[in-house]
Amino acid sequence: MTADLRAAFQAREPVCGSWISLADPAVAEATASLDYDFLLIDTEHAPHSVETVTDLVRGVDAAPGDTAPFVRAAWNDPVRIKRLLDVGVSGIMVPMLESHADAEAFVSATRYPPEGERGIAASRAAQYGLDFEEYVARANDELVTIGQIETRAGLDAVEEIATVSGLDALFIGPADLSGALSVFGEWESDELHEAMESVLSTAHAHDVPVGTLASTNDQIDNWLSLGFDYLIAGIDVSHMLAGSVAAKERFDNAMAER
Repeated sequence: MTADLRAAFQAREPVCGSWISLADPAVAEATASLDYDFLLIDTEHAPHSVETVTDLVRGVDAAPGDTAPFVRAAWNDPVRIKRLLDVGVSGIMVPMLESHADAEAFVSATRYPPEGERGIAASRAAQYGLDFEEYVARANDELVTIGQIETRAGLDAVEEIATVSGLDALFIGPADLSGALSVFGEWESDELHEAMESVLSTAHAHDVPVGTLASTNDQIDNWLSLGFDYLIAGIDVSHMLAGSVAAKERFDNAMAER
């Protein structure tokens, strides 16, 4: 499945994920049961440890279907990346790539030697040693690597980032990028759309897919109309709150009409 998903990214086929910020494996398992292509477990802003990520990945793996567990590292740090990969994720994202060197370092941290510098261990990813040699042999070809563009420096370096071999996709962080452009939260602003379109056209010229986060259902249509190749469609805690808000409003309105 992982190799097929990586091929889907590289071919710019439609891919849809969901965002996991809550620490309960039941949330990951239930969401994975909805036939998303992948779930992204966030460790940059959500309070997840490696142990929490491991339990969430187990939740995804326990669900029926082929949903793949991805993770966002807190930073482009080879030690953090190594520990997250050893958990057994199928893809990894890092925030705030700003140069060709940043992207090369990221890819190197995800690859076993001689292609990179990832340390080798009989971890969960290798079934605790039961699949050791086989996993090491295939991991470099299966892992999906995604780099985020979300700063002015990142915008300026998109072309050189997109040329880095082994980087499968780019991802625009809309909140950080809108903040960097001084239009935070103005999702329809010309400045934000022009920046997004610049990333899209530059990356597509190098056959690199680009995705972003749709935090509302309306944004799904808006971002797809701009030309994004894949989306993370919604966040677990936002879905929970939306359902709770709707139920409370329904109750309040019904009581007011009695």
